[in-house]
Amino acid sequence: MNILTPPRPGLECLAVWRRNALVWRRVMTTSLLFHFAEPLLYLLGIGYGLGRFVGELDGMPYFTFLASGFIAWSAMNVASMESMWSVYTRMVPQQTYEGILATPTKVDDIVFGELLWCGTKSLMSGTAILAVAALLGVVSNWDALLVVPVVFLTGVCFAAPGLIVTAYATSYDHFSFYLTLVMTPMFILCGVFYPVASLPDTAQFFVQLLPLTHAVEIIRPIVVGQPITDLGFHLAALSGFGLVTTWIATALFRRRLIK
Repeated sequence: MNILTPPRPGLECLAVWRRNALVWRRVMTTSLLFHFAEPLLYLLGIGYGLGRFVGELDGMPYFTFLASGFIAWSAMNVASMESMWSVYTRMVPQQTYEGILATPTKVDDIVFGELLWCGTKSLMSGTAILAVAALLGVVSNWDALLVVPVVFLTGVCFAAPGLIVTAYATSYDHFSFYLTLVMTPMFILCGVFYPVASLPDTAQFFVQLLPLTHAVEIIRPIVVGQPITDLGFHLAALSGFGLVTTWIATALFRRRLIK
């Protein structure tokens, strides 16, 4: 099979997802505690602490502004970590994929199963932050639950480039480059801490090319109950990024796993 052929996953990808979910159940308590504790620490430390000096931003308390941005960031962060460190562990030290490929499951199924699982992990984290924000009074409308499918989409979209990095990785150290050169700049520049409009015009142009910007532009208005500007454009940009990177990730995993 040509490695550049469009991805063709089957229902076996759900078996890959289920396999990961069953393994995760063993550390479920610790994982869920981490998902709640980390955002609570960030929100209290930065949201309340820095928020006392900032006051309002974009017509909302800074704590609210930050909490809604953290949901998008968390979806990116969790999906990226899972698609790199965890997938590499299954692929190399544990050689889990060699066993899976001995069944009727194909490489495409593995890739899509991992994408679905990364999206699920992002959903857990994003929902945890949303729940913490609600408990702290940031969210007051049930319409905020509409953010759930967007968080899942964001997780899947960011899992794909993580898989691309993993397909090239020869050790865990390889992931530090992506973390430092790609994820950290997006975390700082894409509207999590301040509006993108506050950046110089040239910087705004380049930031609009980054997928986290579009995730934030969709998620924040939903969480705070404001209308979404250019929803179709942001969804198209985020989905297009996910589709292209998924195709590339599938091709690279075919090359690495098919001997």
